[in-house]
Amino acid sequence: MPAIVVALVVAVLFYLGYRYYSAYLAKNVYALDPAFVTPAHSMRDGVDFVPTNKHVLFGHHFTSVAGAAPIVGPAIAVFWGWGPALAWVVLGTIFAAGVHDFGALAVSVRHRAKSIGTLAREVINRRARTLFLLIIFFLLTLVNAVFAVVIGNLFVANPEAVLPILLEIPLAIGIGQYVYRTRSAALLPSIVGVILLYVSILLGQLVPISLAGIAAEDGFFTERNIWVILLFAYTFVASRIPVWVLLQPRDYINSHQLFIALGVIGLGIIVGFDRIVAPAFNDTPEGSPHWFPFLFITIACGAISGFHSLVSSGTTSKQLDKETDARYVGYVGAVGEGSLALASILACTAGIVATTADWKAAYPDFATASDGAVGNFVNGVAQFANNIGVPVAIGTIFAAIVVISFAATTMDTGVRLQRYIVQEIAEIAGARTIARNVTLATGIAVIVPLVMALLPGGGERGYTFGVLWQLFGTTNQLTAGLALAVVAVWVTKNRRNPVAVLVPLVFLLVMTSWALIVNLGNFIGEGDWVLAPLDAIIFVLAVWLIFEAAVALRKAWLGARTGAPAPEPERES
Repeated sequence: MPAIVVALVVAVLFYLGYRYYSAYLAKNVYALDPAFVTPAHSMRDGVDFVPTNKHVLFGHHFTSVAGAAPIVGPAIAVFWGWGPALAWVVLGTIFAAGVHDFGALAVSVRHRAKSIGTLAREVINRRARTLFLLIIFFLLTLVNAVFAVVIGNLFVANPEAVLPILLEIPLAIGIGQYVYRTRSAALLPSIVGVILLYVSILLGQLVPISLAGIAAEDGFFTERNIWVILLFAYTFVASRIPVWVLLQPRDYINSHQLFIALGVIGLGIIVGFDRIVAPAFNDTPEGSPHWFPFLFITIACGAISGFHSLVSSGTTSKQLDKETDARYVGYVGAVGEGSLALASILACTAGIVATTADWKAAYPDFATASDGAVGNFVNGVAQFANNIGVPVAIGTIFAAIVVISFAATTMDTGVRLQRYIVQEIAEIAGARTIARNVTLATGIAVIVPLVMALLPGGGERGYTFGVLWQLFGTTNQLTAGLALAVVAVWVTKNRRNPVAVLVPLVFLLVMTSWALIVNLGNFIGEGDWVLAPLDAIIFVLAVWLIFEAAVALRKAWLGARTGAPAPEPERES
């Protein structure tokens, strides 16, 4: 199968999804109102609440939700064959992720830009808020810890990429200052920033940065661990400063990287006419998990991801200039994720090898597929770039920069979100000092994942990535299902048809609960008394929250059916 055929068909389907399905959601499900005064205006503070051009905000939103996950998940899932992986990416993006990301943003904007966890209290009940916040805290801790480990490993493996990544920070700050002080459009300066970023790749080749000379070969102060510590020190500062200083301009630069990367991949597969050599359906060897239900938790970002609801309701809703911009930012952000997932599938099925036998040697079992996911994507993109005349060495650095840039942006946003969650949990617990002290809350948001990232064990991948990451997929998809539950109840209370939300909601909760049960049996059978209790706790929280959401949904449906007055939409003043 020519890769270009697959790419074109999926691109058309994504366009149709945005053109027609998102329009239906905007009008009939979420009822966007161009006259609604968004929290970015009514609560403007110049730090978190900042009215932002929809194109700039799209850049922030997309790169915050992207990270490495829409690359890693599909790069692993093609182990089961590119057919199931591609089907879930396409259907999940159009009918699940678009509904979820768009919905979380729309509902948050109507409720003073409150997080999805807080909205669970207002839409469902007080218990739901507490349970949801605990799940979100665990999810964010995993995300921040693992992405730090991923970036650290990429820095160690690609020292030539370090300097370009470091130079991107002053570039972004300079662009942010220019745009903020001159009130100019960000498009041209951010394009200049991207050009300078890629020119610096040549400089990175001349000046590779490695910490091997000051790091220990084993023990605590390995090169990767030093990078992890430096990354969290950076995010402590980055998550505290106003979003327009660094986060927004760097995200806009990184959003251009998506289109450039997709362009390189597209041109590469046209010029090289690469064919997908991986099987459409691959036999699952003994000892590897079956694709049903594990495909649907392995591909999270790129199909649907609960982390997106945290970004939509945690930072993006605070910057939305007009409520009608939610369709573009939320739904197209999901399509961007799906496009990146498509690129990952093509890179790992058509780019890394030339024959089916070679591909099967690279994907002999699920463990090997998991360990080699990032490397397979980087090598595949480098090969596509080589088709259009880019040397493999430079193409490899380019692909590594794309992954690191997205992962670093997700860490910035993840730590900022974790700070909000820490403050909310502290408020519930009556710890007002933590709830009101931003520095202290940020410190907790940094230290907890930092400690988790540095825990010993787990082999080369580290304890968090090698052990605890097995719970990420289920926790993440559970969060997506619960976010959809909040959206479904809100839609029903406002007397609109919730079917578009209920279908992905039910599917996700069934797949997630199924995977939790299977994993629990496996963990108990293997005698893993760290993952087994954690899995059991997550499952209990999931069942409890599903029950609470079902009760709230039934009440909302009965209220709408009996003609009870619909609640007035919140109006900001």
